[in-house]
Amino acid sequence: MGINFCNEKGYGSTRRWTCLEAEAYQSESLNVVGSIEIKMIAFGPVPSRRLGFSLGVNNIPPKICSYSCVYCQIGRTKRMQTKRETFFDPEKIIENVKKKMESKVKIDYITFVPDGEPTLDANIGYEIEKLKDFGKVAVITNSSLLWRDDVRSDLLKADLVSVKIDSVDETIWRKINRPHGSLSLRKILEGIKDFSKEFDGKLITETMLVRGLNDDPELAEKMAEFIAELNAKAYLSIPIRPPAEKWVLPANKETVEIWREIFSEKVEVECLVIPEEDSFAYTGDLEEDLLSILSVHPMRENSLKKFLEKANSNWDFIEKLIEEGKIQEKEYGNVRFYIRKFWG
Repeated sequence: MGINFCNEKGYGSTRRWTCLEAEAYQSESLNVVGSIEIKMIAFGPVPSRRLGFSLGVNNIPPKICSYSCVYCQIGRTKRMQTKRETFFDPEKIIENVKKKMESKVKIDYITFVPDGEPTLDANIGYEIEKLKDFGKVAVITNSSLLWRDDVRSDLLKADLVSVKIDSVDETIWRKINRPHGSLSLRKILEGIKDFSKEFDGKLITETMLVRGLNDDPELAEKMAEFIAELNAKAYLSIPIRPPAEKWVLPANKETVEIWREIFSEKVEVECLVIPEEDSFAYTGDLEEDLLSILSVHPMRENSLKKFLEKANSNWDFIEKLIEEGKIQEKEYGNVRFYIRKFWG
């Protein structure tokens, strides 16, 4: 891909990659990219707590991102970058989505929700335009590149955009989102404001509340004031799937309720603190469906069993995928989850 990693800054600090680290990460990431079948770029549809039934578009290889959030359900970022580039042939992405649409299952949104930050894809604007021929298009972004004119221009083409705002405090932002070292929270927040003034689609925000990190109710007032300027609906979430860091815990119910009350005085707000329904769609190829979903959306054991029933299969199939090193089991909150395995 022609990326020079030797000058890339590490997340949340001034630490720079050594050339040996860069070569190792780049080699590992490229191997993963090469192993991903283009037919798995579109996945689902999966039940979304914000979007209804969402057909996912995984336009970024794992795990390339501008953040390495402590709560990320895909794990720690393997390759930090802010440079936009082409990862997959846009025409192949469009073709893959078109094929998935042929299953005739209910779809409310075609959603860019990949293994990394979707706006790192230099072709996302073109892809949004083409995919709108098939239905409404949503983009779930961490907001880190919205200070860029080209990124805002691309996302203006979407029907719905969800922007991440976990903190408006620089120190807390660096602790929870662990951004690429070149990023500035001030510029990002300004970019979000600028985008909200231009965007005529549906804008929503999402804030993930992590216990002891960004859940102090004293922070809620400033967050609500900022979001009130965006004319957006706010969602408050807590980690409900295995996070990148084992020490991450969800904010407790009492704290979430305090945040909801403070937000409700200034913005429309909804709390997302319970799992989505078990309505994962089966489109005919069990392994393809499972691996494409699990690459971005860990599934609970009960949900996975119901999915297997739809496909007239059983748990032996899951054991086979585990033995082949394609998926792995994780536990969080005394619940077993299953997720795609890309690295050893």
